[in-house]
Amino acid sequence: MNRYYYDLHVHSCLSPCGDNDNTPNNLAGMAVVKGLQILALTDHNTCGNCPAFYAACKRQGVIPVAGMELTTAEDIHLVCLFPTLEAAMAFHAQVGARRVRVQNRPDIFGDQLILDENDAVVGCDADLLPNATTLPLEEGAALARSHGGLCYPAHIDREANGILAVLGSFPEQPDFACVEYRDRDSRPALEERFPLLRGKQTVFSSDAHYLWDINEPEHYFELDDEPYSGDKVRQALFARLQGANP
Repeated sequence: MNRYYYDLHVHSCLSPCGDNDNTPNNLAGMAVVKGLQILALTDHNTCGNCPAFYAACKRQGVIPVAGMELTTAEDIHLVCLFPTLEAAMAFHAQVGARRVRVQNRPDIFGDQLILDENDAVVGCDADLLPNATTLPLEEGAALARSHGGLCYPAHIDREANGILAVLGSFPEQPDFACVEYRDRDSRPALEERFPLLRGKQTVFSSDAHYLWDINEPEHYFELDDEPYSGDKVRQALFARLQGANP
């Protein structure tokens, strides 16, 4: 059992609001600089940079998690994480069929760059990524789970796209085992106001759109990693996020 510092919600240069310096290799390198062992890439409604991110993290000795920040039809953000790159890319393909296609305006919203493992630009997504998909909350969660993934509401302590701000309450369904906060200090008041939050596993992630916003080594999980492998640590992380005890 060892301590693993994490950030499970960061954006690359594929998210139009993400800085173009947020390349897969720069993200992995910043995780090393900051002392993080686990990093998840969660671009808006796409996993297009996850293959390059996986390769970059493995070179840097960081445990990668492939993910997505899904925007539901209600305009709620869900963090969707997957135990394998292959599962993430299968989910990516199905979400792609449920996106509302509106051409991106890079001059207004920013570039949406797809990179290879050496950070060379190999393409871009021509349609704006962050707008709401046609997947309702329950269907989006079920789709992620059907690919072996887990999902949970992102930044519930934020007004924009937070589940509490959008719905005005925390729903009984889907049955989320986990929730994400941006600010640890907001947790007690929200649990007092919304009792269904009590007992949920909690994640504190950055939603970083710039390299310097990635978490400092403050938030961690104690995870079983013997005999050590990156896959074993990732599996232990998923078990913890799904509510398993250490």
